[in-house]
Amino acid sequence: MKRRTNIPLSVYVPGDTFIHRMKPSWKILILIVFILVTSIFCRTIPLAAASVLLPALAFVIAKVPPKIAWSQMWPPLFILVPLAAFQWWARDFEYAVVMFLTIFAAMMAAFLLTLTSTVDAIMESLEDSLRPLARFGLPVETISLAMSLTIRLIPLMFETVYEVLDARKARGAGFSPLAFGTPVIIRSIRRARAMGEALQARGVGD
Repeated sequence: MKRRTNIPLSVYVPGDTFIHRMKPSWKILILIVFILVTSIFCRTIPLAAASVLLPALAFVIAKVPPKIAWSQMWPPLFILVPLAAFQWWARDFEYAVVMFLTIFAAMMAAFLLTLTSTVDAIMESLEDSLRPLARFGLPVETISLAMSLTIRLIPLMFETVYEVLDARKARGAGFSPLAFGTPVIIRSIRRARAMGEALQARGVGD
């Protein structure tokens, strides 16, 4: 069975564009501001659509190949589309479209961060930015480690989802939320437990 390698947050596209050269800590700050602004002010479909165009333009500036960009962004649609459909049924069409576009725009911006910055660069930049706060008792290394683990675990989570889907497809099984979700949750718990034991064995957090 062919193993997927282009999974979200696991691909880095080398480049020498302005976006590549920007410090990852600044990218994170811009990402947070972007998410806050779009969440608060994008209440209509045109504004929500504009929020998607901004990261799309940034993808063009960063010269990210369309094939790689799409490979990062299509998996979340399996969650976003049903969620938007439910919101359409529960509330109204405009609310569902606005919600879909603003969330998708935020995910595009987050993917751009990891496509143009290595995980090591993100963590090093974040730690350098937070280091002045260490004098006030802020656990800078712990925060950087938590961020690093979070970024590394997201692609592993998608990989687990793909493996379960491939296994069910190989057996000719139909889609069942319970039969799909149970092995994903069990594998995720096992991975988290193994990682926790590995960190404990290395004395992290002592």
